Amino acid sequence: MTVLIDGKDLILGRLCTHVAKKALAGETVEVVNVEKVIISGSRKNIMARYKNLREKGTPIQGPFLKRRSRDLFKRSLKKMLPYKRARGQDALARVKAYKGIPARFEGKEFETLQEANLSKLPTTKYVSLQDVTDFIGGR
Repeated sequence: MTVLIDGKDLILGRLCTHVAKKALAGETVEVVNVEKVIISGSRKNIMARYKNLREKGTPIQGPFLKRRSRDLFKRSLKKMLPYKRARGQDALARVKAYKGIPARFEGKEFETLQEANLSKLPTTKYVSLQDVTDFIGGR
């Protein structure tokens, strides 16, 4: 069974936990509009955290931080899965993330998560994943 989720105005952590549970249950999950997913917190702190990750380490030893929004989403999702075991690796392989809406999904019904919506934030401080990728030099 395939689950289609629209990531527009959804909180990154809450979206990832929902997607991780579905993937571990054996479902295929496809998330569109990943660049419009938001990270809660002040812009200054979020950008400082990602800048620190980008500058830490060496090019040979890592940590390796990809600069595309879908890769940042998959990185956050990976941390919520038992990725060192076969079960977690299979679950991560069942998740696909897309920037925008691909042509093959035009006209299809997307699921949105009310528990992960932007309206659930008690504050107005947040940054979209697209802003983070622009800051760290992504496309």
